[in-house]
Amino acid sequence: MKYILVIGDGMADNPTRLLDNHTPLEMAKKPKMDWLAAHGELGSVTNCPGELPAGSDTAILSIFGCDPRRCYTGRAPLEAAAQGIALKPGDVAYRCNMASLETGDLPFDQRKIISHSSGGIDGELSRELVEYLFAHPDFAPLAKAAGAEVFPTLTYRHIVIQHGGNAENLVLTPPHDHLGEVCGQHLPHGSDNGNTLRQLMEASFRILSAHPINVKRMQEGKLPANCIWFWAEGTAVELPDFDAAYHKRGAVISAVPLCHGIGALIGLDRIMVPGATGEKDTNYQGKAEAAVKALQQDGYDFVGVHVEAPDECTHNGDLEGKVEAIGDLDSKVISLICDGMAGEDYRLLILSDHKTLTDTRGHAHGYVPYILYDSRVSTGSGLSYTEANGLLGPHVEDGVNLMRMLFQA
Repeated sequence: MKYILVIGDGMADNPTRLLDNHTPLEMAKKPKMDWLAAHGELGSVTNCPGELPAGSDTAILSIFGCDPRRCYTGRAPLEAAAQGIALKPGDVAYRCNMASLETGDLPFDQRKIISHSSGGIDGELSRELVEYLFAHPDFAPLAKAAGAEVFPTLTYRHIVIQHGGNAENLVLTPPHDHLGEVCGQHLPHGSDNGNTLRQLMEASFRILSAHPINVKRMQEGKLPANCIWFWAEGTAVELPDFDAAYHKRGAVISAVPLCHGIGALIGLDRIMVPGATGEKDTNYQGKAEAAVKALQQDGYDFVGVHVEAPDECTHNGDLEGKVEAIGDLDSKVISLICDGMAGEDYRLLILSDHKTLTDTRGHAHGYVPYILYDSRVSTGSGLSYTEANGLLGPHVEDGVNLMRMLFQA
């Protein structure tokens, strides 16, 4: 028996007037997911505890069987683990986005947050910009005084470790939850360290705005990566061992450091797929092929496949792209995995980690629909895969139970 998890990040939504009071999941062409829902168990689940932020960090911890109410210290330490960064006592990790703030002659705190990802900036350019910034003679002394060390990635998502940092009373805000809003009220605050981080962000805007890469991007009508944005602070974290809990050898396929970080901390291997970007141009087929190979040739019992595109499209206000990304997940990932597993016994769990709302472009708490399919069983819910239909089936109040449900033979 083989076991497969597929997460369509943020594909669950609420009905929106932009789709005549339907959801993107209802409007997407997804014949494979609908067939699996009809022939499997269709239900709903809460992955993000109400007392914690609604996001992929808390949700995916739950999905992988780790109770975020016990082990969540913040998102950044999970992403740091994906880079092999071991936090020491006194270290605070931060997510460091390359963001786009409004240009023009405005005070820094009156600029609107335009994009949390600089319009999905190319990874090489993102890395070049953040390395330039931390080496800049006007910025490097500020970073050193703050104890801030950057660990660049090939995405808009970098990691900063603050040695001797203090997260007590610190208030940081996810930029993707406040797109189009003036940044002032969302800048770091609540403590002296908040003021320090805010000064770094303001200095980054002055320096990055003049960089030739950003000047060229603006000339080409693209968004500039003109500000670093600190959020998702956290300290060292320990997670339960996956093999000890479920007695399965597993791997994770994703373009997002968060998923690989959680995987690394629970003992799952990382499978990297060329062309996997986390955007709607990602290599869907490559992820599906890698999953089938891992299960059929490489001896894995379990593979988790994560697709970020629906979430990113929603944050970017790209409703058409979200609907398309759900369809691509269906035809280019799930269908190919099922075809590749033909003749094998397998159990398949498909779900959204959390809701990402078209109307707000931000994350939200609440039930999301799941499919639990067993290739040996021919009957099921008889319903298509939608949020409303998920509410007609079993309710799983705590997503931590999902992995145990998947491994029930």
